[in-house]
Amino acid sequence: VQLQASGGGSVQAGGSLRLSCAASGRTLSNNAMAWFRQAPGKGREFVGSINWTGGSTYYADSVKGRFTISRDNAKNTIYLYLQMDGLKPEDTAVYYCAGSRRSYSGSDPSDYNSWGQGTLVTVSS
Repeated sequence: VQLQASGGGSVQAGGSLRLSCAASGRTLSNNAMAWFRQAPGKGREFVGSINWTGGSTYYADSVKGRFTISRDNAKNTIYLYLQMDGLKPEDTAVYYCAGSRRSYSGSDPSDYNSWGQGTLVTVSS
């Protein structure tokens, strides 16, 4: 499966961005998906995950109430989205989408065996 993330950019604090991830190749329609991020000089951090139907989501405390994850399984290409509102400078990072080997997954990176190339989000104060 190939994952292609897009939608990153530069925004001022308090602004919004919407990230997209297109999953092609082997279908992920029965698999959970997630967003992770990696800030400069830091390790990869879990942002949020969504189960295979889109009916269950799970977020890191740092983004809860500001970010919303969703997915569209209706097309041949599965789309994963991350709506980011109320952005803060500490949200600056490269954001990665990931596909899980399970139908429900949380924050454990070892659950995920498919990774996109990342898209950069920069939030200025």
